[in-house]
Amino acid sequence: MKPALINAHAQQVLQAVQGTPASHGHMTDLAITRSWRRCLDQHQLDPASRREPNVVEHPRLQDHRAPLEHIISVAHWQMSSLHQQLGRDGHVVLLTDARGVAIDSVFNESERAEFQRSGLWLGSVWSEDCEGTNGVGTCLIERQHVTIRRDEHFRGKHVGLTCSASPIFAANGELLAVLNLSSVREEQSLQQHFKAMALTSLTANLIESCYFLGHDPQRYLLRFHPEAGFVGLLGEGLLSFDESARICSVNQTALDLLGLSRDQVVGQSLTMLLETPIDQVMSQASAQPSVCWPMRLVDGRLLYGQLREPLRQMPSVTPAIPNINDVHVCLEDPRLQRGFARALRVLERDVPVFLQGETGTGKEAFAAALHRASSRASQPFVAINCAAIPETLIESELFGYRGGSFTGARKDGMVGKLEQAHGGILFLDEIADMPLALQTRLLRVLEERQVVPLGGATARPLDVRLISASHQNLQACVAEGRFREDLFYRIAGFAVQLPPLRERSDKGRLLDLLLREETKGARIRLDAGVRERLLTHPWPGNVRQLRTCLRTLVALALEGRVTLDDLAELLPAAPATVALAENPLGVSERQTLLTLIEAEHWHIARVAARLGISRNTLYRKLRQHGISRPG
Repeated sequence: MKPALINAHAQQVLQAVQGTPASHGHMTDLAITRSWRRCLDQHQLDPASRREPNVVEHPRLQDHRAPLEHIISVAHWQMSSLHQQLGRDGHVVLLTDARGVAIDSVFNESERAEFQRSGLWLGSVWSEDCEGTNGVGTCLIERQHVTIRRDEHFRGKHVGLTCSASPIFAANGELLAVLNLSSVREEQSLQQHFKAMALTSLTANLIESCYFLGHDPQRYLLRFHPEAGFVGLLGEGLLSFDESARICSVNQTALDLLGLSRDQVVGQSLTMLLETPIDQVMSQASAQPSVCWPMRLVDGRLLYGQLREPLRQMPSVTPAIPNINDVHVCLEDPRLQRGFARALRVLERDVPVFLQGETGTGKEAFAAALHRASSRASQPFVAINCAAIPETLIESELFGYRGGSFTGARKDGMVGKLEQAHGGILFLDEIADMPLALQTRLLRVLEERQVVPLGGATARPLDVRLISASHQNLQACVAEGRFREDLFYRIAGFAVQLPPLRERSDKGRLLDLLLREETKGARIRLDAGVRERLLTHPWPGNVRQLRTCLRTLVALALEGRVTLDDLAELLPAAPATVALAENPLGVSERQTLLTLIEAEHWHIARVAARLGISRNTLYRKLRQHGISRPG
């Protein structure tokens, strides 16, 4: 927005707060005026400020998302439906936590830049003390639905927005989240305006009800309404109670139907409300109730209800892991131990795990170890490298295909990797290299938990736990438009950073493990100085490079003996204490370039990125040192 318009709006705000009619004749709603006054007096905000909205960094954003993962999963489908009902263009749907931080979003990918300019994206902070009067922030204070239209915003920077926001409450009455619908288009018609308000409020109520229905499966759940046909619909009352008939939680609709407050209900016996004997009520309990039956309140009113019995808690299958006893992998570094233990816990709860680390740090080995330690160890572990499969084949590899669905297809079709992993764990390595169109399909599969093969018409149920990995910075890929933001937050439920080999404290144990695997029982002796040289080498190619080096040394060993001369042929002039991560060009530049470029298989862009230089600079240095690609 132009500075002159922002200043004019700021003047309008000040006039309204001081009780002077606005210059353009618009009389501001009293509730809005109160919010404006809070912004000036309590929050000390400047309506003319042109600063950008605050956005929390990814690690902090995950702290905001983690406690609300369940409601995010419940809300996302409803948010997508709301977005679709409003015609999609020009609208963004945000879910924020109780501090006003956006933790999920739905919008048209083509409009990303426009929404980001308006601050309507993940991690943005919309509390009233931060952004002034706005849909989210004012809803959090008012604890009810609010609509803030264009110049009703406190900050002039936001007057191009129209926002409708509704609160979402937990079963105990705590405000959990806010659902916000924002439009960046010109003023809507009155009909469109009321439609947006109604749909936003309706969607928030649906999310709240879905959350209530699933929040406490170990309690009895009573659904009721004065009309039998309304039980199971949005306007029903919801009430949970324990084995002793003590009421544990209740939704607002139930309180309205009963004419009581939360304090008058929660903690009391259900018998306080009902004239119908409690034994008669309990006899109606069912795991999947479908029939409504009458019950009478103590005041004589008749209600119709359904009673779901508690879901019996199954014994936990999460393995206890005080120690990681896996002969195939070395995870004695404290960072790896902690990351592994935490990743295993969340994976057992069906939270996706994302592994971040340099090329060759052992991401697939880490994922395979998680599979072996999990409750799905007897089920398939399917790994696919998204960077190693041609773009034209990766879709059929993942989803499979029906026979004859395309030229060259096998007559009997092919089961895709997703279906192969059914019941087990799917590992998607180098997921940043997945084509954008395929990312969209993968997101849909992860949300719907079903897969349709290419050329097929019938969806097949899918039960997989997902582990993905990349050596690239996925946030940077999102910012560059190479990776979908919504998919990023689907796969990055819990992130584990795998340290490079040069930083690991368990290099000695890892060396012993790899050497044992490569010797295959043969006796191999390392001459004096060889082990020290191996442990002090910087290993820019990480575990993969170390394994290849050991395999070569074992092959070269005469009479089971590895000498320093053998090692020197593989690691010529390797500096013993070079900190490549800190200053890779500082010492032995030519050798460092050779080592890095071989580790990255002559992928010039990746080598340049690791060195923090441009590709042109890298090419110049290669010419300077007489380094050319073999063949």
